[in-house]
Amino acid sequence: MQKIKIHFLGAAGTVTGSKYLIETPEKNILIDCGMFQGLKELREKNWEYLPIDVSEIDVVLLTHGHLDHTGYLPRLVKQGFRGKIIGTAPTLAITKIILLDSAKIHEEEAEKANEEGYSKHKPAEPFYNVEEAEFTLGFFHAEEKDKWIQLSENIKYRFRYNGHIIGATFIELEIFGKIFVFSGDIGREHDLLLSPPEKPEWADYLFMESTYGNKLHPQESVSDKLVELINKTIHNRGNLIIPSFAVERLQTLMFLLWKLYDENRIPNIPIFIDSPMGNNVLSVFQNFPDWHKLPMKDFNAMNNRMNIITSYKETWETIDNPQPKVVIAGSGMVTGGRVLTYLKQMIDKSNTTVLLVGYQAEGTRGRQLLEGAYELKFFGKYYPVKAEVHHIESLSAHADQQGLLDWTSNIKNIPEEVFLIHGEPTAQDAFRVKLRDTYGWNVTIPKLYEIKEIMV
Repeated sequence: MQKIKIHFLGAAGTVTGSKYLIETPEKNILIDCGMFQGLKELREKNWEYLPIDVSEIDVVLLTHGHLDHTGYLPRLVKQGFRGKIIGTAPTLAITKIILLDSAKIHEEEAEKANEEGYSKHKPAEPFYNVEEAEFTLGFFHAEEKDKWIQLSENIKYRFRYNGHIIGATFIELEIFGKIFVFSGDIGREHDLLLSPPEKPEWADYLFMESTYGNKLHPQESVSDKLVELINKTIHNRGNLIIPSFAVERLQTLMFLLWKLYDENRIPNIPIFIDSPMGNNVLSVFQNFPDWHKLPMKDFNAMNNRMNIITSYKETWETIDNPQPKVVIAGSGMVTGGRVLTYLKQMIDKSNTTVLLVGYQAEGTRGRQLLEGAYELKFFGKYYPVKAEVHHIESLSAHADQQGLLDWTSNIKNIPEEVFLIHGEPTAQDAFRVKLRDTYGWNVTIPKLYEIKEIMV
């Protein structure tokens, strides 16, 4: 018998910061390496050293490129990690974009905090800088999906297609004959840009996300909602601001708006895309056509219809432009990025509409807007919220409760244990009950920094 130790270093009892260390007699494997986002007490954990010896981690396997699954990598390297960081080629392309963009934002925020003196740290330091992010890229190593890769004598893994975002996979790890499945983030059956996720057939130990474990996505028409809000924006001579995640959500919105224009359902309103990171992600769609289902002809037509902003000067020209317009800008939960520049100028105007598209984590400005905040704090100052706020949940790239259940439906065996990760407590508990009632499975909700020992 061999002893395996699982360290739950993130996304345990919360949605962000995915990090799971599997300590085995042969290799120490970290699955994902994400940053905490949202509540201040969680964000502060990013600054703490991990409660493990980072230099003893042999390899990092990435399910996909999102910040809450990859954003801690430069800190990991800074703490002494020197192994390979492995993912699919599009996942590593997305991760590169996200890390470099994130580093730039960290540097800019630290500089701004020092200039304006609103940080309690003297001086404020970036979480990591561009140089540290670039150094991290040197450890990247791409592997194909669907192929078993031997890590050591008794350990192998493979990546399997999972929808969600371009390049995303779930990971099957065989350790001393037992199959450990890490779901990563599970995509949706019917996605505009991506194929349905594949499903695992066997799992002795299942580590499963539960973001929407207590919800079904509403059967709303996103197109009808966009048509309604665009017509209202034109009528009010206002602005429709859509904070958006740069990966997948932005491309989906662009596709939807292009289709509506192409079908004459909306007039020729200017649409501005202000997300440097989102522009880079478009190139990933171009470079990996096998990973999505958007024909290149449509992809090019969609890009040509949009005004893609490439400089901060153009951001201000767009703000000063009095025409009614649609602006899609990062970030999706209003935690940073270009969207803050627009909201700072426009959130106090009654002819501004803010459309939130997708999950808003606890502690984010997006969640505050969703819950009816009358003011928002940006860059150390408060701004009154006079804008109308709308929300579309059905654009989420995550499977809902039924989608999560469907994803487990091909598993032939009864897992020895299922660990629910990457969800808020109410969602996790509802999904724990649902799995138990549906399958009779043994389901555990691990706590942050908990260590689980397994004999195999």
